[in-house]
Amino acid sequence: MGIIDEERINKVLEDNNAPSNKEIKGILEKALKLKGLELDDAASLLNIDSSDKILMKELFYTAFKIKNAIYGNRLVIFAPLYVSNHCSNDCLYCGFRRSNKEMERKILTEDEIKKEVEILEGKGHKRILMLMGEDFDKYSFDDFLEAISAAYSVKSKGEIRRINVEIPPLSVEEFKRLKEAKIGTFTMFQETYHKETYEKMHPSGRKRDYNWRLLAMDRAQEAGVDDVGIGALFGLYDYRFEVLALLMHAQHLDKKFGAGPHTISIPRLEPAQNAPAANNPPYPVSDEDFKKLVSVLRCAVPYTGMILSTRESPKMRQEVFKLGVSQISAGSKTNPGGYNEAKINPENEEQFALSDTRPSEVVIKDMMERGYVPSFCTACYRLGRTGKDFMDLAKPGLIQDFCQPNALLTLQEYLEDYANDDTKKIGMKLIEKEIEKIKNEVVKDKFFEKLERVKNGERDLYF
Repeated sequence: MGIIDEERINKVLEDNNAPSNKEIKGILEKALKLKGLELDDAASLLNIDSSDKILMKELFYTAFKIKNAIYGNRLVIFAPLYVSNHCSNDCLYCGFRRSNKEMERKILTEDEIKKEVEILEGKGHKRILMLMGEDFDKYSFDDFLEAISAAYSVKSKGEIRRINVEIPPLSVEEFKRLKEAKIGTFTMFQETYHKETYEKMHPSGRKRDYNWRLLAMDRAQEAGVDDVGIGALFGLYDYRFEVLALLMHAQHLDKKFGAGPHTISIPRLEPAQNAPAANNPPYPVSDEDFKKLVSVLRCAVPYTGMILSTRESPKMRQEVFKLGVSQISAGSKTNPGGYNEAKINPENEEQFALSDTRPSEVVIKDMMERGYVPSFCTACYRLGRTGKDFMDLAKPGLIQDFCQPNALLTLQEYLEDYANDDTKKIGMKLIEKEIEKIKNEVVKDKFFEKLERVKNGERDLYF
């Protein structure tokens, strides 16, 4: 039996296709214990009729309580950085696909990478997600490692403190080299876990190998990369199947390596140049179903981070912040060189269209006005609180002693170095309010001392 048992998923969905109100309420009560859910429980929640406003409201409220209990109102901020859009695959949902002859192909030089990073640092970013297309003949793994080194070398107005990566699957030896490059999380989406759909969506190229991609997280863990992120591209197949497959994948990693994925990403298909599946999704996911799947994932894997990109509109992003999302991109560009160029037709270079095109400073101000704490923290990566060590702290709630003060310290940095007067005023009031949530008195005393040091010009202080 493989990692993903399609027969079992289909049976679980069928066996739990008509859950009673009593069963749903029992599952939601179970979820509030923060121990996660089994596949049967998740299937019942996924089979809630999205038009049933009462049950949906109870599901949303449960997800909100779980998210608030573990992550509070913090949202980690990052930005993507594309270094190449060359690709030898022909994925039917991606603008980078080989058959898209209208795509203007580009590989960033070292100087161009540094300029992109300098611009991102100038906007206050401390964490980036570095990406590339899959064409190792034109842009090799060694090239990518050099790009990471170039990005880390830039120290302009600020600095990038952690680079997460989203690149094609690697061998164990290559993953060892990636770890040596001091990355944060290795992220990679299976796109769809449904094998027949996977083969249909990937007609040619290295990416056509379903199992090589699926086992990438195992190879990463074997190589010592213990922070991994998985995801599915919703809209390619039945979203209920994909959610249960994500849970099955997470359970496999937890059982084999002692820690499930650090993050799960939840992108929905967005239009992309000359990408038929993106422009006409085979299994479109409605807004209500999207909110439902986010809520079910939060109930099922309470301690796993959930990433939301700028594929979603500002309105939808605001709605799902409270349902389980813990990390968001802001001010994103999905074309190489996009931060340094004002493209008339960016779709000629970008992977997919964006729905939230607001500058990062607007996103951050809006978040604070809504009571959310933008966090730029990267402390856990640098202190070795990753993989199993992170989960050992997260599950008993001890990680809160670090997350809340670190988020506020990095927000103070942002306010001092990047915010205008209006934004700084909003942020200072928020910090003053959030300090009360630091319950450990020893930590709180140390926090006040570090906060004053940040106000006096010191940077990168953390617990």
